Amino acid sequence: MNHIATKLRFLNDVMIELTFLDGKIIQFDLTKLINKYPQFNKLKEDRKLFESGELFPLGETIYWNDEIDFDVEIAYADGQVVDYVEPSLNQKIAHLLTKAREERDLTQTQLAKLSSIDQGDISRIERGIGNPTLKKIEKLFNALDKKIDIKI
Repeated sequence: MNHIATKLRFLNDVMIELTFLDGKIIQFDLTKLINKYPQFNKLKEDRKLFESGELFPLGETIYWNDEIDFDVEIAYADGQVVDYVEPSLNQKIAHLLTKAREERDLTQTQLAKLSSIDQGDISRIERGIGNPTLKKIEKLFNALDKKIDIKI
């Protein structure tokens, strides 16, 4: 599953902290990568460079320069969960929709055809930045053969 980061913080040394759509806050020490990828050593040597990293708009990559980027999936898999923040309703929907779509081994384009929802809309919903109507949510989950149960 592709986990999407929504927030990036730079901690001491070359430790990063990422907040993910599912609410997990995970810390990861980039020194773990220096032996395998020597270019990461530049981040340790240059604090300004380290703190210049940006979370790509899709939330799947941190980018520093043409030589250094980082797939946040590594942090999700190998990092330390340090806290949890209750995700917003849009973030919960994003996480559940992505998970259900990947369980069915469908691309966003395939889901778009099955649900008659534009692929761009699906992308925004899965990133937690869309504001889908209940009708769209229902169409998407019906296309994935998932039942929706809303509780208050």
